Amino acid sequence: MVIFKKSKASYNNTNYYIGIIDHTKHLCIVGSHDGFDGKYLDEVFIAPLTEKNANQVRKIFPWLTPKPLSMNTSFGFGDRLGYATCGHISAVEGTSIYPVFAQQSVRENQRTGRTPQQVIDDAMWQIFESGYHEIWGADADHIKEKDDFISFINAGFTFYTIDPSDYVNNQANQYSISELKEVGNNQSLVNEYLLLKNPLDLDITEEKVLMAKVKYGKAIKHAKEMALFLQQKLEKFDLEMSVDETTSATTPFEHFFIVRELRKSNVPFISIAPRFVGSFEKGVDYIGDIKEFNEQLKKHVRIMNYIGGYKLSIHTGSDKFSIYNELALRTNNKIHVKTAGTSYLEALKVIATVDKPFFKEIYEFCKQRYLTDKATYHVSAKLDNLPKVDEYIELFSNFDARQVLHVTFGSVLDKYKERFNKTLLLHIDLYNTYLEEHFKKHLAPFNEK
Repeated sequence: MVIFKKSKASYNNTNYYIGIIDHTKHLCIVGSHDGFDGKYLDEVFIAPLTEKNANQVRKIFPWLTPKPLSMNTSFGFGDRLGYATCGHISAVEGTSIYPVFAQQSVRENQRTGRTPQQVIDDAMWQIFESGYHEIWGADADHIKEKDDFISFINAGFTFYTIDPSDYVNNQANQYSISELKEVGNNQSLVNEYLLLKNPLDLDITEEKVLMAKVKYGKAIKHAKEMALFLQQKLEKFDLEMSVDETTSATTPFEHFFIVRELRKSNVPFISIAPRFVGSFEKGVDYIGDIKEFNEQLKKHVRIMNYIGGYKLSIHTGSDKFSIYNELALRTNNKIHVKTAGTSYLEALKVIATVDKPFFKEIYEFCKQRYLTDKATYHVSAKLDNLPKVDEYIELFSNFDARQVLHVTFGSVLDKYKERFNKTLLLHIDLYNTYLEEHFKKHLAPFNEK
């Protein structure tokens, strides 16, 4: 038996640890094993890493249960495969950053064939294995409707990202003032904003108020209904309002309008994800005028600080190294950064390192799937731009290749999941090393320690 020494923990004269038996991880118990399923191996009770045993061990050790993270600097580690948490822990351990180790959207779960319970349990067992006893969160990402909440609530998620994009009127920016009055006429709301003391110099006009009302009014109402549903189910949780999936950047006044109307509606949000200027694409650095981004960021931060009580959230936040320092500085680390597929790319890098023929097969398949799979993602890679390389590891520093590999994850797992996972698990130490190196670069600008 191989024992993970960091996992050793005791309670009521019973010892617990994670061990490998016949190439499979188990929870090993020496002492009372009431409530656990398993069998004896000599004097050790061997419990498989099942949902029932996960629920039982959470009752014993409180650090295995996710908690709300509130206003603390936080970072979301998406893990599409269920094997990345140990590497994420190695990167975040010893920093001032509060991690979200379990983070998946409904769409990602559908494409990976996982459930919210599996996502949270996979993270939890690796937390146990690593001996990590700090606070961590679990994010039900991009929730669109009330029904989507249920499986995440039942699994114990603590962070809920509301995505009201289906209720945003993206055409409002093209409406004339007369059309805005016809669709969203609300003179009392206009007067309310025109009479506000305006320390933020937002240049509030009737047209801006009506445009914000027409564009976001239904989305704000939907967010209120979603929040009320959560409040009826949970006593404590983090709530994020995401408006990053709109067709145009969130203006400073729109930011002000959204958070003010959410407050008026008693929506208990802890973070808001605007759509910033420029382009936040999957797996690559920020695309756009960095000077313009910094100027707009200053305005968004002024609004956040003026209203107070929430932090900015950066979606599609992985690999945006050119703007991290400014984000950390301007927000004073009142920020949540959300990443997803960049950990999957590190898994592919492992395969490219240890099994080049298998990676070549995956890569050629990704090229076939890209034009179909990119439809639901904001990416700009072109197949004609893919480089010809002798060493596949070079692809992971190439813009177009990273995006082609990134957005085809669902198709790859449908076709190669068993072989993919087996290869990765045989080289899990290398995967952890790649993850630690990759995420330390992400976290460094936000680490107050």
